[in-house]
Amino acid sequence: MDSNEDGATRRDFLYLTAGAMGAVAVGTAAVPIIDSMNPAADTLALATTEVDLSSVQPGQTITVVWQGKPVFIRRRSPDTIAQIRAEDWHSFRDPQSDQDRVQKGHDEWLVLVGVCTHLGCIPKGSKPMEPKGEWGGWFCPCHGSTYDQSGRIRKGPAPHNLKVPDYAFKSNTLIVIGEKPKSAPKAA
Repeated sequence: MDSNEDGATRRDFLYLTAGAMGAVAVGTAAVPIIDSMNPAADTLALATTEVDLSSVQPGQTITVVWQGKPVFIRRRSPDTIAQIRAEDWHSFRDPQSDQDRVQKGHDEWLVLVGVCTHLGCIPKGSKPMEPKGEWGGWFCPCHGSTYDQSGRIRKGPAPHNLKVPDYAFKSNTLIVIGEKPKSAPKAA
């Protein structure tokens, strides 16, 4: 009877050993597969883009690249801001106020992902001689979508306004695109 019990004990040991080896093999195979789901190093490097705005004049638009997409940064004059904010935006296709598209205290700076929301073309209107459309913003040459000076869709097939990316001001003339702005401290 002792030999039977020894056999069962050896058999149990072999089963446990084989199971442990199988678990190690599965874990060894799973680690590279799971690791491949992490963002690539080049993507992480583009997660944020720092932009110096000190040389941008009122009325000027610059284009930078963030995550492989163009980002339009326009410095607007007080007159332009007043004109935009005087419009009744409630009836627009994608209703959104100008105040919701800029950061409080930095109203002169408009930051937009420069990709048309229709089929992904890059709208014109950032360079001085490019067509800006009827509302002085951006015009998509692919299918005629027209955006105003707040990046809101006003005409054409685009279903939505130009997207506003996350961005944070590090100073009055330095922004980091891809970083959420810090919220204002709450009053006690």
